[in-house]
Amino acid sequence: MPTLEHAAPLLAFWAVLGYLLGSIPFGMVLARVMGLGNLREIGSGNIGATNVLRTGNKTAAALTLLLDGGKGAVAVLLARAFGGEDTAQIAGLMAMLGHCYPIWLRFKGGKGVATFLGIVLALAWPVGVGCCLAWLAGAATSRISSMGALFAAAASSPLMVFTGHAEGLILGIVLTLLVFWRHRANIARLRAGTEPKIGGKS
Repeated sequence: MPTLEHAAPLLAFWAVLGYLLGSIPFGMVLARVMGLGNLREIGSGNIGATNVLRTGNKTAAALTLLLDGGKGAVAVLLARAFGGEDTAQIAGLMAMLGHCYPIWLRFKGGKGVATFLGIVLALAWPVGVGCCLAWLAGAATSRISSMGALFAAAASSPLMVFTGHAEGLILGIVLTLLVFWRHRANIARLRAGTEPKIGGKS
């Protein structure tokens, strides 16, 4: 087992790498490359897949979803392969923070749903699958994307326990709180009945 003196630099390295991976704004990059305009001036102004869908380009939205999820998964899998479970959790958390608060965009990033799902799928695939199903259930019954996100986030911690992955419980709770925090405006609109439906205008 590595000493604290040796473990700290390793954790710091994967924390930084996880953050940098998470901070890649794939939605904005794809929108620019595909000639869809500046996402900051479209719909909600968010950089995630839901807002990319508001450009009318389903391919761009699907790619954004996959890439935003993929960067979270890659951060976890790389860190686990070269540093172990502790580094995987640190890298996952930092990838989430990188997406939500990217230095390149003055710390004004996305809401982290796809990245969150990628992280939990890589950490413990049964938990990730359960969260994806929770997202589908919430979104399908309400036809509101943010409701699906809240369902998925809320499901993660109980699923960590019920599927035998309690070692990820603390991280699951932190990620859930992050998702809820990033959706605080959506929660207010949900309570007011003004949250837009999937495919509708923001």
